Amino acid sequence: MKIISVVGYKNSGKTALVEKLVGALGCCGRVGTVKHVSGEGLTLGGTDTDRHIASGAEVTVAVSGDELVKFVGGVGLRSALDELCDDGIDFAVVEGFKDSGLPKISIGIGSDTLDNVVKYVEVGQDFDEELVGELVRLTLAQRDYHTLKSLIRRVRANLGIRYAGAIGSFTGIVREVTGDVSTKGLEFEHYEDVAEEKIEHICSDLRAREGVVDVLMYHRMGWVGPGEDIVYIVVAASHREQLFSVLREAIERLKVEVPIWKKEYTEKGEYWVEGGGG
Repeated sequence: MKIISVVGYKNSGKTALVEKLVGALGCCGRVGTVKHVSGEGLTLGGTDTDRHIASGAEVTVAVSGDELVKFVGGVGLRSALDELCDDGIDFAVVEGFKDSGLPKISIGIGSDTLDNVVKYVEVGQDFDEELVGELVRLTLAQRDYHTLKSLIRRVRANLGIRYAGAIGSFTGIVREVTGDVSTKGLEFEHYEDVAEEKIEHICSDLRAREGVVDVLMYHRMGWVGPGEDIVYIVVAASHREQLFSVLREAIERLKVEVPIWKKEYTEKGEYWVEGGGG
């Protein structure tokens, strides 16, 4: 899933630009949106569904005809993006969340006050076909975002899946306690094109093994907190013996061959770790 965020001050035209971008991206795949909403919380205008939410239900789903609205407490932007990705969305257009690390189209806010601005748009600028086309190309150029479920979905969509007898996965997470040291988090950096090429090379090589239908990998970058997911590897194969062998090799080759650097933050200080992948 490709992610792009549209940010700007109130009444700067964010929603109008989101509408244009969603319409244009719809020609390239399935589009989902995330909207930052200010205030105390979301409601359905005082309906009985609001009473479900107010009663303390952790999840409330309102269904009408062929539509549904899901209310989940205690979650944020990451959870929203994960849900879109799990649902097989190809593009996520996010309105708001200026403080996030997402790639941003900024309307009227200078890049000196924002991180990761990929395009600056003047307030009042015409959102014409040329601009929207440029924004579509910028969105298509963003790094893919995956969840474990989205990778499994891709593997299941492989035309060769009918030859598979098993799908296996590996999820690497941030270990919070090592001996007597507590980890506050990890930060990953990489040379994007080189790392992605290396990952694809490993996957392509392993796909050529007898009985292997597909191999996919995804490694998160940036800050990852304790207990959070770092890396996913998914393998589909004819038999479990082939699957487990390839899955183990994929894990080891990722750590050795892919140029990813890991900085560990602990209660005793911070330091770079050799062999940072995974």
